[in-house]
Amino acid sequence: MTSKTMGAILQRDGKTYAIMTNNPAGLVTPGDLQHIAEVAKKFNVPIMKITSGQRIIFAGIKADDVPKIFIELGPLAKPDLGPCVKFVQGCLGTDMCKWGSQDSINLTKSIAEKVQTQTFPAKVKIGVSGCQRCCSESLLRDIGLIGTIKGWIVLFGGNGGRKPRIADPISYGLSADEACDLVQRLLDYYRNNAEPKERTARFMERIGIETLKSELLSMIPYISLDSV
Repeated sequence: MTSKTMGAILQRDGKTYAIMTNNPAGLVTPGDLQHIAEVAKKFNVPIMKITSGQRIIFAGIKADDVPKIFIELGPLAKPDLGPCVKFVQGCLGTDMCKWGSQDSINLTKSIAEKVQTQTFPAKVKIGVSGCQRCCSESLLRDIGLIGTIKGWIVLFGGNGGRKPRIADPISYGLSADEACDLVQRLLDYYRNNAEPKERTARFMERIGIETLKSELLSMIPYISLDSV
């Protein structure tokens, strides 16, 4: 990785790079899509794909084109600058889905704005589902949120990958503000106590839920430890 390719992802061939778009909650406008398409055509991007994190990846980019594409995309590009929140995935929620119990889109936007510049011991993925159908894979995210008619469920320590782990439920029936606050508290605790490159799933396997209860959750007034 050189200063020229900073923020891009080196691909399997060891020669070309990839750039991710920045689409909080997976939302795009017609103008966004048109601009993304124009940039891809201008630089002859050979592969474009919608990712599981609701972003669009430009793959197969030449090293010389990386800084130019970042400039052309502007705020629609999300540089990959190390262990950070890779994405905050959100479903349609109450805006567009008949099953939605909570407003997942606005909560997703709020969380994404809060965490976008923060760094952590390892990458973090967040999923926000507006109902218990869990379309944003909240149970398998480092931090998951699930909407119910009684409020938000917040989960921590989930992972897909080669060694899957269902996230631990941390609290139930939270307001959107409480859920957003708890997300930040969990991330702060993880940042301060995890080992380098340790994902939240492995972190929770190491410390256990009882340690999390005693060192963090017991000090949060809106959490009932009986439900954890």
